[in-house]
Amino acid sequence: MARRKTQTFSMSFLDVISCGFGAVVLFYTIISAQSGLTRIKASADLSAESRRLEQEVLDGYAHLAELRNALAQTDDEKVKAAGLSREALEKIRLTQEELARYEHDTLARRESLERLKADLKSLEEGTRRLREKAPPASGTTDVRIADPQQLVTLRIAGKRVLVLVDASASMLDETIVNIIRLRNMPPERRIGSAKWQQAISTVEWVAARLPQSTQFQVYAFDTAARPLVDGSDGRWLNVKDSGQIALAVKALRNTAPTGGTSLQNAFAVIGKLSPAPDNVILITDGLPTQGDKPPLFRRLVTAEDREDLMKAAVRSLPPSPPPISIVLLPMEGDPSAPIFFWHLARSTGGGFLSPAKDWP
Repeated sequence: MARRKTQTFSMSFLDVISCGFGAVVLFYTIISAQSGLTRIKASADLSAESRRLEQEVLDGYAHLAELRNALAQTDDEKVKAAGLSREALEKIRLTQEELARYEHDTLARRESLERLKADLKSLEEGTRRLREKAPPASGTTDVRIADPQQLVTLRIAGKRVLVLVDASASMLDETIVNIIRLRNMPPERRIGSAKWQQAISTVEWVAARLPQSTQFQVYAFDTAARPLVDGSDGRWLNVKDSGQIALAVKALRNTAPTGGTSLQNAFAVIGKLSPAPDNVILITDGLPTQGDKPPLFRRLVTAEDREDLMKAAVRSLPPSPPPISIVLLPMEGDPSAPIFFWHLARSTGGGFLSPAKDWP
């Protein structure tokens, strides 16, 4: 019987090969499925990250807008601050120029002022001797100052006496530095300054010596003139009514000096009162710093400007002005003031008084 031939590839081998191939296909399927899940998860993560980044971009745009607005506001504040800084620097410059000019005038003219005082004392001594020889007119109070520090006699006379009190900032002190310091202080501190208290005491001194038959009026002035007694503008008050004097003095004690000086507006009161005054007593400390209206352009007022303003104020007086008596309180840096006010008093027939610090 012939032998059967041996075959290398049997069915069992094919089964093994098929199983191996199936295992490979299964592994591939499993790996592909896991890869798909991984891609889906990665895509979801990337989408979430994309949305987060988009939100951050949107938040960044919003924050950028806020920063731009803040930057614009900062620029506006910077411009305002620069403007205020320039204004402050300009004020400082003007103040320094003013101080330098006043100091220069004070040092340059102090000697001439002393010579003027000596001449005034000599001239007024001759005037005093002449007045002693003449009998006083009816209703006249002739007050003679015995203190050798006073330059002249102050004469209080007339049926209608007008008192003009300078209430400008210069009445706070006799030095420029202290005036600048005090004018920025509260009203009660300005009212309590020694020089202003001397001006108030001078008004009280004058009021106490007015004859009983006299009518009077008291105006305070800086850049404008106003009556101290409310509702009395343009009309006279009676000395016999002590309450009116008390009201005027009380109002003066509540007045805080401020602003510039317009002597022209003060002299305008003379023409406002009816009948016109027959005696004017002016209490001041120096030449004016303004005319009847404020200047169009703000600038430093020089000594020459003040002299021109004084001349303009004198020209504004009525053709036949009443006697104007001057009480000139001390003020540095204004050496021309005694000359101009002495000439004004002399030309109108009034008196001139330069009181000591402890008067009256």
